[in-house]
Amino acid sequence: MEPARASDWFDAPTPRVLAHRGLALDVPENTTASFLQAIVAGVLYVETDVHATRDGVAVVSHDPDLSRVAGRDVSVRDLTLAEVRLVRLEGGYEMPTLEEALDAFPETRFNVDVKVAEAVGPTIDAVRRARAEHRVLLTSFDQRIRWRVLAGLPGVATSASSWGVVAVVALGAVPVTSLRRRLMARALRGCGAVQVPERQGPLRVVTRRRVRDLEAIGVETHVWTVNDPVAMRRLLALGVHGLVSDRADLALAEVRAATARAL
Repeated sequence: MEPARASDWFDAPTPRVLAHRGLALDVPENTTASFLQAIVAGVLYVETDVHATRDGVAVVSHDPDLSRVAGRDVSVRDLTLAEVRLVRLEGGYEMPTLEEALDAFPETRFNVDVKVAEAVGPTIDAVRRARAEHRVLLTSFDQRIRWRVLAGLPGVATSASSWGVVAVVALGAVPVTSLRRRLMARALRGCGAVQVPERQGPLRVVTRRRVRDLEAIGVETHVWTVNDPVAMRRLLALGVHGLVSDRADLALAEVRAATARAL
């Protein structure tokens, strides 16, 4: 087997627009149709999620069960791939496997959230079979899951788990800039980005200083899930490097406008 290409996930210019579960305006989320709509709109990055079937296949799905998207009270983990093939989403659309999604859009960069431990091996297998190591960012809120994925795909792009994000927020209280940044770099070793909400309850997670601190150590700030153009403009003005949005079409327009203003 030929060696995997080095990751070029971060090579495109910022700010990035990550289409959250595709662009699901009139098609279901997390389908090849929603990914296609996002790509036609002009995005280079698709954000998605994976669970694993009972027979060990990585399937594109945000939720662990199908109640919300298909009206069926059954978990993905309890179905075989053959049974998943029979599931129909609204409009008759199917749930793709991760490998199918990667194969269908060979020029697109994918941001993949591995939701559960059972999906680690299937995700690694899907990325390898699609030869997509260079164009996927693999992450998980669970640090142990993230570590396991990275162990199976050395050199793949990744973003911080919940533990890394908590560490970065806590280190914001360190008053000495050089020390604060050194500690952040240690907490985020190997991560190319943090992907966070603008706020968590009363706590403001995304601040201009935090964005600058992270940028100084080579880590991007991506904010989810941003659908309001006013919020997009505010965050772009803070210098964030990516917007994760259900409305990738609107986010692209705001990024273009911000880029034009900066010229």
